[in-house]
Amino acid sequence: MERIVCAVDCGQAVNPDIVRQQVESGIVYGLSAALYGKLSIENGAIVEGNFDDSPVLRINECPQIDIIVVPSTEAPGGVGELSTPGVAPALLNAIFAATGKRLRTLPIDISQFGRA
Repeated sequence: MERIVCAVDCGQAVNPDIVRQQVESGIVYGLSAALYGKLSIENGAIVEGNFDDSPVLRINECPQIDIIVVPSTEAPGGVGELSTPGVAPALLNAIFAATGKRLRTLPIDISQFGRA
């Protein structure tokens, strides 16, 4: 993946830089989950006990991320985890558009696609 563009309409952005930071971090978290997030079960218990057991996307793996904060005069809204849930479906659809292969499990095994 080379680039992700995300438009955010959260009402009036009191601090647009913070909005961008929050949305960008949500995208990185969503990509991390889509590519590396798995839960292993041994003896009926989940092996991964905390976030330090889950790999996170490294800076050299991150695509260019462009955030567009839509100008608005509406009341300010929240941007909590706004961008995280849409990342995996968007990535899976992009893979389908590029390869014709529909993946239906996470995390995504990118090794089957080779390197660009």
